Amino acid sequence: MTRSEFSTLAAHDSFIARHIGPSLTDQQAMLSVLKRKSLDALIDEVVPASIRSSAALALPPAASEPEVLARIKVMAQKNKVFKNFLGMGYYGTHTPNVILRNVLENPAWYTAYTPYQPEISQGRLEALINFQTMVSDLTGLAIANASMLDEATAAAEAMTLARRCAKAESNVFFVSNRCHPQTIAVIQTRAPGFGITVKVGDEADAANENIFGLLLQYPASTGRVIDYRQIILSAQTKGAVAVMAADLLSLTLLTPPGELGADIAVGTTQRFGVPMGFGGPHAAYLACKDAYKRQLPGRLVGVSIDNMGNPAYRLTLQTREQHIRREKATSNICTAQVLLAVMAGMYATYHGPAGLKRIATYVHRIATTFAAGLGEMNFQPSDEAYFDTVTVNTGDKTGEILARGTAHEINLRKVDANTIAVAFDETTTKADVELLWAVFSDSDAKLTFIEIEKTAKDALPASLRRTSVYLTHPVFNRHHSETEMLRYLRSLADKDLALDRTMIPLGSCTMKLNATTEMIPVTWPEFSNMHPFAPAEQSAGYRELIADLEQSLCEITGYDAVSLQPNSGAQGEYAGLLAIQAYHRARGDGHRHIVLIPSSAHGTNPASAQMVGMNVVVVDCDAAGNVDMADLTRQVEIHSKNLAALMVTYPSTHGVFEDAIVDICKLIHAHGGQVYLDGANMNALVGVARPGKFGADVSHLNLHKTFCIPHGGGGPGVGPIGVRAHLAPYLPSRFGVDSNAAVGPVSAAPYGSASILAISWAYIALMGREGLTQATKVAILNANYIAARLAPHYPTLFSGNNGLVAHECILDTRPLKEKSGISAEDIAKRLIDYGFHAPTLSFPVPGTLMVEPTESESKFELDRFIDAMISIRQEIRAIESGKLDRDDNPLKNAPHTAQALMAESWVHDYTRETAAFPLPGLKHAKYWSPVGRVDNIYGDKNVFCSCPPLLTYQTEISVSAE
Repeated sequence: MTRSEFSTLAAHDSFIARHIGPSLTDQQAMLSVLKRKSLDALIDEVVPASIRSSAALALPPAASEPEVLARIKVMAQKNKVFKNFLGMGYYGTHTPNVILRNVLENPAWYTAYTPYQPEISQGRLEALINFQTMVSDLTGLAIANASMLDEATAAAEAMTLARRCAKAESNVFFVSNRCHPQTIAVIQTRAPGFGITVKVGDEADAANENIFGLLLQYPASTGRVIDYRQIILSAQTKGAVAVMAADLLSLTLLTPPGELGADIAVGTTQRFGVPMGFGGPHAAYLACKDAYKRQLPGRLVGVSIDNMGNPAYRLTLQTREQHIRREKATSNICTAQVLLAVMAGMYATYHGPAGLKRIATYVHRIATTFAAGLGEMNFQPSDEAYFDTVTVNTGDKTGEILARGTAHEINLRKVDANTIAVAFDETTTKADVELLWAVFSDSDAKLTFIEIEKTAKDALPASLRRTSVYLTHPVFNRHHSETEMLRYLRSLADKDLALDRTMIPLGSCTMKLNATTEMIPVTWPEFSNMHPFAPAEQSAGYRELIADLEQSLCEITGYDAVSLQPNSGAQGEYAGLLAIQAYHRARGDGHRHIVLIPSSAHGTNPASAQMVGMNVVVVDCDAAGNVDMADLTRQVEIHSKNLAALMVTYPSTHGVFEDAIVDICKLIHAHGGQVYLDGANMNALVGVARPGKFGADVSHLNLHKTFCIPHGGGGPGVGPIGVRAHLAPYLPSRFGVDSNAAVGPVSAAPYGSASILAISWAYIALMGREGLTQATKVAILNANYIAARLAPHYPTLFSGNNGLVAHECILDTRPLKEKSGISAEDIAKRLIDYGFHAPTLSFPVPGTLMVEPTESESKFELDRFIDAMISIRQEIRAIESGKLDRDDNPLKNAPHTAQALMAESWVHDYTRETAAFPLPGLKHAKYWSPVGRVDNIYGDKNVFCSCPPLLTYQTEISVSAE
């Protein structure tokens, strides 16, 4: 045995091989299939020389997993996590450990994809319908969607929903000055693109305004509980829509918005077991009356039936607005906050209605006891009615009280020079209250919580006490022991297909490894317990991590500045277009309003352009799937004086590196426009090409794709934007941190979903400059390997030089339908029987399948997928030859459930074994779809979006008991 060099034994770069699936030996075998000598030779053919980076990334080399965790721990410890009484929609909360371990830290939940294939998503869909039911019950409104990004953006969405639904002709939206200030700021950013005027003032003044809608905070940001019945009625009498931003926990004690007459309710579910995390991610909610349900933005889970008549969940009204209406859309919502919505819904499931009411009563009692103690010190609360937040006139003592708070590691909210607000939550203890009294007192006299609590009086007005019931469904009344909750979470996870079970070959969505080491810091208290508006000096560790990540992303993309604030890819698009718009206005070119967008673009592109008030002109694609240069040139010349930007995805949505991209950028710049390069496909560029250097001016990046933040069942996402230097002054301002007059904030928190930025930071550190580049190359290799192996069975629709693709390929299944009647959807459903999630279905070309294997999938897994697709093609050939019936065959009847296979009568011409075990290996490891094919038409015609009726639930219990 030869003696190894010690440096090789240390294996600092061992993570690279953990992340990248194919070994070097496997890569050579795959290259031989492609008839290429080396990986570098393949990349030289695929990536145009005109955009190739000549130098390696100027990033540190790869670090080991222990090294990375040690480095990020040092950063975390630089944060000073004070006890926070700041409120403003962010509160301390106790995440039940059974939910922490079995949802947030469980890859069965965090590696799942958006439930567009409902048969393999029944677990997370059930969890989301629990969330919707929770929100609907607590708000007293008929219907709620399956989460929004944060409270501020939910309020902005409610504003445009109100505009669509209001009878009033006004373009004025009235916002109470008692709303959270970050919500007001985001609304003011969003409104101009829709031609909406925002008026902020005392809600009592709304009656004197001609408005189409108004927003009220309940309870108010500084605590006051107000009876809004008359204000709401007055607005509705004039044809306006009433929106209430409501604290869900308070609604266990207070009359809900729906019973006060509100049309729409919004808010956050953060305090339902989701840590503050320096601002996110958290699931916001949007609920409305039934008449608005078909206008409701975002995702809506409904109840349908499968092909055996059994109840089944699905995304109802599934095709999102931006794909139907595109440039006429009023919302670009794509990512939701599914993982966090699951946590919040499970928090309510675990505690139940009685438990939530107990927590709310505890918080209120804490607040009233604190107020009673202040009374002993001659401080009087500003409001007689409040829930969890006590506002106090502190006069000339404000400064010294705040200083004493800081000395005792307590954060209090300074409302103005003479006023302090103190917000309480379920983590507040008796000792905390006694310490607060000491902070407010200028004497040595000590108050005792037990004594003061005896004298405290409730501060909820009798006229606003809730009398209606909520959370009556059995799901909220059964799982209160940890054993029951544990089993419930496991039963739901077992119904789903996530990345922990199988490859998810979705084109355009980059379902790659979310390594455990990357995930670990997210739940560290130094990161998870930080309030987004804590004083800057307390978040030094976060700011170091953020600055480091911004610098790395600048190096990777070639841009000069990055904003991490946008908390979804679509939010990034929106922020990027706002930057372009502000840049033109600053140059006196405010008339530039035309955005050119290729016909192949994702629907969020035209929707985002619409949201900033720009007009979309569609550019054709040629037969090869590239931007049609002749049509682009024609459109640029027609709109030259008014050209604002081109939005282009690169590599293209068709999975090809277009040779003309540099010339395209030059053409747009020559006519005064800016180039927005959609970074959805950045996984094919990292380390080999830099958009900021080959002509693009701004890109958004999907950190939940290329940079390993998990999709979490459809969210969270992070969509930062990178810009060249001339656009840097127009990045979104950060509420509470700076005040950029050019562009306001696009999200509630200064740094968006800050707590999950640690994931992308760790990924970059673990891979280093060599690993990041290698990942890109192998992603391209894997895609071309699949395309080559499947070519005899499914032709690739678009390809670039020498018949090669980028990091994804579109399989053209349209000819199969003509010959056999088998559609791309039939293939997608049959893949479930083989244990695979379907590729992207019918996007960007209807009737096709788009496959993206990512670099994380091993050759073994790629071959397993290829074998499944070839086997399915053989089944289709049997239909074409007449051996299998055109209407009754394994594809048309897929997926096959255990219930269907165990039926006493089997009426099909093919065998049960063919249905269940089309390949021998499935007999040893079989995923069983919990439902048969879901009826989409039935679900859209019968929109039912809360927990199924009790009779259905009771039937399920009785059957399982037998």
